[in-house]
Amino acid sequence: MTAVISNTGTASIPGEFHYWKNLPTPRIQRARKVFRRMFGIDPDLPEQVINTYAASYYEADPVAEAFVDDAYINGNPAHGRAMLDMALEKGIDAVVDAPESMKRLFAERDKAPAWLDMDMVRHGAKVFRRFGPELFNFFGAITLEGYTNNSVVKPLILTGAYAGDGTKGRFLETAAFWVDISEPGGLEPAGDGWKTTMRVRVMHVFVRRRLMSHPEWKMDEWGVPISQADALVTLMAGCIAPGYFLRVAGFRTSRDDILAMMHFWRYVGHLMGVQPPWYPETVEDGLKFSFMAFASGAGKAGDDGVMLCRSFSEAFRPLERPDASLLDRIQAGVDHRIHQGFVNFFVSKTTRKRSGIPSAGLWWFYPLASAPLVFGAETLRQHFPKVDDMLDTMTRYRRRKWLERHMEKRKAEYTAVSQFTR
Repeated sequence: MTAVISNTGTASIPGEFHYWKNLPTPRIQRARKVFRRMFGIDPDLPEQVINTYAASYYEADPVAEAFVDDAYINGNPAHGRAMLDMALEKGIDAVVDAPESMKRLFAERDKAPAWLDMDMVRHGAKVFRRFGPELFNFFGAITLEGYTNNSVVKPLILTGAYAGDGTKGRFLETAAFWVDISEPGGLEPAGDGWKTTMRVRVMHVFVRRRLMSHPEWKMDEWGVPISQADALVTLMAGCIAPGYFLRVAGFRTSRDDILAMMHFWRYVGHLMGVQPPWYPETVEDGLKFSFMAFASGAGKAGDDGVMLCRSFSEAFRPLERPDASLLDRIQAGVDHRIHQGFVNFFVSKTTRKRSGIPSAGLWWFYPLASAPLVFGAETLRQHFPKVDDMLDTMTRYRRRKWLERHMEKRKAEYTAVSQFTR
């Protein structure tokens, strides 16, 4: 993948990448001190790494885009989707008229990268699913802190994802994706996650193409939509954030657990076409990268970011359903309060105040209140392998039931929206 090169011969950096501008500010310097106290290291990354990352805002997924051009845009879209479904279910050899671009796409997906360690991937997947459905609420909450950056906010606003009435549905599709990729065997050939990563990868191409032609999209300021840079932030958020912050909820993630999750997410990214020019290979570099991503935000998303925060904070508010049983109504109310509790606990007061997110009251303490039980289970898991297996089975069951309860009879489709919200 080649970065867009400016006329000066140096890699372009989007206008809203403000790392160097923000670094000397009091807010970032305070955050830097907190980082040092928490982790015992300085968050600085080499300048070359930072510039390489910034330039990757202009890097996309040319291999998948070539397939979409051939099979969907220049061909019959229905036939293109049928070819994709056939290849995912029966293998690329079953598609007799597969274009060369499709063969390249599947050949890239099927070839294991030199760095891959499937035992680490399996370990990381098991750690990831250990967090259970609580992880879904946690991920949704911490995402709100990123809703100040246009490269993240505009794709969600313009496509309607995570905005208004569609918020819960899109979020549930994302949760279904997390389940698919982290189930035992999910990333093995023909596994559910193995298939889902390709569907999401192709969907991202359509979203990117449509956004790049949208009059509101500012390439000079934000880079390309769903860039390698923004995708890398998502991958790191999937391992560094829960690995450390969910310790307050009782989870006992070790350094090796976090490193395994980093490897797991690196492979998920590889399958989805997220192959950035630099990827953190140590926990320390993952922490440093997370700080750099936090410090580089321009904070210019304005009302669009506020709208996304409000929509998500209310996404699980129970709907009036006359046919719902008393137990269903109680469960829906509890899910909504737990959701709000996670938002209130893990989202900063500044973000909640700016976005008008309501107080969760005593539900704010839910992550802490559940911590003793979680900590006890985690301790037993570490000492007794049979207990570990039993808890893994229970957690997988809880995740599935959570999804079934909220998705009802709907299935995740992973298709791009057909029209923009504006």
